[in-house]
Amino acid sequence: MEIETVARGLQFPEGPMAMADGSVVLVEMKRQTLSRVRGDGVVEVIAELGGGPNGAAIGPDGAAYICNNGGAFKFPERFEDEGRMLFPDSYEGGSIQRVDLNTGAVTTLYDHCDGRPLNGPNDIVFDDTGGFWFTCFGFSDGENRRLGGIYYARADGSKITRWRAEQISPNGIGLSPDGKTLYWADSMLQRLWALDIVKPGVVEPDSGHNVARVVVNLPGMQWFDSLGVEADGTVCVATLMTGQISAIDPADGHYEQFAFPDPIVTNICFGGADMRDAWVTGSASGELYKCRWPRPGLRLNYQDITGANG
Repeated sequence: MEIETVARGLQFPEGPMAMADGSVVLVEMKRQTLSRVRGDGVVEVIAELGGGPNGAAIGPDGAAYICNNGGAFKFPERFEDEGRMLFPDSYEGGSIQRVDLNTGAVTTLYDHCDGRPLNGPNDIVFDDTGGFWFTCFGFSDGENRRLGGIYYARADGSKITRWRAEQISPNGIGLSPDGKTLYWADSMLQRLWALDIVKPGVVEPDSGHNVARVVVNLPGMQWFDSLGVEADGTVCVATLMTGQISAIDPADGHYEQFAFPDPIVTNICFGGADMRDAWVTGSASGELYKCRWPRPGLRLNYQDITGANG
């Protein structure tokens, strides 16, 4: 696989969305922005977001919706040297933000659910009814940890529901091609979960520790991060420490891995005329990579509104 470096100097890129004009819109967590990487590698800031923008998706109105972890991590001056993020001195919670791509205007939609703060919103995916699923990663101060969860919300700010609480470290989230299965990756558990969707925005309540089906657990030290889904249903999860994208068959958990030149590969998105162009964020190096994927990616809901696909 030939890998092209599209851009350098990004400040912990995540949440890439491939646009119809050939650019990629993504968040820069350390820089605290929503940014556009043009085809020639030039980076432009769309909006200042504050906190810690972590994931992004295009909604039914053509706006970008951001999972902002609220500054759940702080960065060393030279992240590429230390290779890790640090715990902040204090933490109040994160939010879901909406960004108008034309004006850069930022609106906060949600920062609580049932009176509790959102502990590190991380990744997001829209269904075909205009609602979105998202994860909260949780938060640690180095000694104590607030747990994460799985949520569903409406894009107009009218409703938010926590469907899974007390999760260790939910990160990437996605939907099967038919929209009937929800996937999420747990970083610290190195696990991909699958859960049936009963109807839009609704899954079965959990029962004790039986929160969902286990698709796969990776061996060794391979934390999962954000994910994308292929057109055939294969789930592609960015895999930390080893710097790979793990392409997982949800039917049996079999996987193959594709290496990139960064140990902190955080996300993947698909685009292009045949959906085989893949963009991958390398967050330790601050680079955005592009390659031709072996198979087409899934065309996401609402990408045709702006040509976005993230």
